Amino acid sequence: MNPKLRRILFSLAVLFWSAVLLYFHATGRINQYLAPDFRPIAFVGGLGLAVLGLFNLLTAGQTADCGHDHGGDANAHDHETSDIHPLAALLLMVLPVACSVAWTKDKYSEAALSRKGLYDSPSDMNTTFLAAAMPPLTREMIEQSHRKTPDGYLEFNLMELFFATGDREMQSVIDGLKIETEGRWIEEKMRNPNGTRKRLYRLFMTCCAADSRAIPIVLEFGETPPELPENGWVKVAGTMRFPLEEGVIHPVLQIDRALAAEPPFEESFMRK
Repeated sequence: MNPKLRRILFSLAVLFWSAVLLYFHATGRINQYLAPDFRPIAFVGGLGLAVLGLFNLLTAGQTADCGHDHGGDANAHDHETSDIHPLAALLLMVLPVACSVAWTKDKYSEAALSRKGLYDSPSDMNTTFLAAAMPPLTREMIEQSHRKTPDGYLEFNLMELFFATGDREMQSVIDGLKIETEGRWIEEKMRNPNGTRKRLYRLFMTCCAADSRAIPIVLEFGETPPELPENGWVKVAGTMRFPLEEGVIHPVLQIDRALAAEPPFEESFMRK
């Protein structure tokens, strides 16, 4: 394959990478993969790839000096040759990315969530760096910093409820409170012999989807839970408890009501 055609093919591959990054920004899909601080970096990277690809495409037919003396025709050599055919190289650069963009569901499977702590208890996770970010709680602080719903429930996020499990002082303050929270609704596979439980979770993301962790609590209904979309967003209200089960303290919300809810602005909890 002649050098000009090779350069055109590789320039198109770079432009394809650029198009993928810019497409994820334009559609908002980037929000599922990167924390806000890192999204501009990916956007600038997409623009940079576009400039590089266009420059190489527009100059594909030009010849350039390689910068050193070949020592005559006998020692002439081609700096653009490769051990792999250019079309094969193009497929390796483009096809995996194209398949990933086309087939990804922009969310984790249940198996992936399990590996990310969905069914772990707070004591099983290394949560020091997250728990340190949570302010100490008193009854006064709760009243001042948490809104109350018209029917008397205090609005909490799952991060607070989950990490209260590792702090006796926080447990004593929150235990027994009427609480409303929201998250994704999924089957409870641990300590659920009567089928009266569900699990509620959200993801915590430091920089990207690869480092995210599931932040779960248990929902106890005392009877068969209502039929709501699996892995869908729900808003639940009830009484917060921290029972000791199988030698481990677990955050359990005894449910009074559970309703389908709209997804929040950000899918995951972020560093800030």
